[in-house]
Amino acid sequence: MQPIRQGDVILLPVEQVEGQKIPHLTLAEGEVTGHKHRITEGKAELYEKDSTLYLRVFSESALLSHEEHKAISIPQGEWMVKIQREYEPEGWRYVAD
Repeated sequence: MQPIRQGDVILLPVEQVEGQKIPHLTLAEGEVTGHKHRITEGKAELYEKDSTLYLRVFSESALLSHEEHKAISIPQGEWMVKIQREYEPEGWRYVAD
C-alpha cells in the first residue's frame, strides 16, 4: 500500500498497530481554524503510543474528512498517522492546515 496524504496529514502503512485505544477518530486538529481530519464513515479505531497515532481500518474502507479538503477513502489496513513538518530558517515547524 502507498502512503495517503490529506493536507498536512500523511498515513503510512505499517505491519502492526500498537498502543492504547483512544475514544475518538480525530487524526489531527487544525491549529488555526480548529478544523479536523477525522474518520466519518467506516469501522475504524485509533490508538496512541509514544505520542504517535495509529489507525486501524476494519471495514473495506473508511472515509477521512476535513472541512477544507476533499474526503478520501482509506483502505482496510493498519496505518501510522504523521503530521508533515517543514523547515524554516528558525527551525522545523509543523505545516499549518
